[in-house]
Amino acid sequence: MRPRGTEVAVTELSHVDESGAVKMVDVGAKPLSRRRAVARGEIRMSPDTARRLRALPKGDALTTAQLAGIMAAKRTSELIPLCHPLPLSHVEVTLEVRDDRVEIMAVAETTAQTGVEMEALTAAAVAGLTVYDMAKAIDKAMVIGEIALVEKTKEAV
Repeated sequence: MRPRGTEVAVTELSHVDESGAVKMVDVGAKPLSRRRAVARGEIRMSPDTARRLRALPKGDALTTAQLAGIMAAKRTSELIPLCHPLPLSHVEVTLEVRDDRVEIMAVAETTAQTGVEMEALTAAAVAGLTVYDMAKAIDKAMVIGEIALVEKTKEAV
């Protein structure tokens, strides 16, 4: 991370050209690779909210959040302006209710010319937003955070 006030050369940013204009990265000459990304996120909440989420019948709020994350991964290029649309071969979103939070893990996989990390990050973020939406009536102090890429792999095909 750069200190505040430090200038960034525009050539260091993948989606900005030499003049400072935004651009979509040209991946046309890159070979296809098997790519996988794992992202995590969490939504902190009161212990009572977490207890109430755990007590729900299987298939309710957490399944809704899981499906929302998967659907979001599939639509990432529609949400993030310069992302390439990718043929996703696999998306998995898991949610674990802990004492005072829900931990989210999202995995996205593809065989493509560019990485799949934005899809994994989007899945984790939208799953967290969905939990928030479903529990906001009982806990106005929830905080979605710690959304991060934790693994990224690329293998030749």
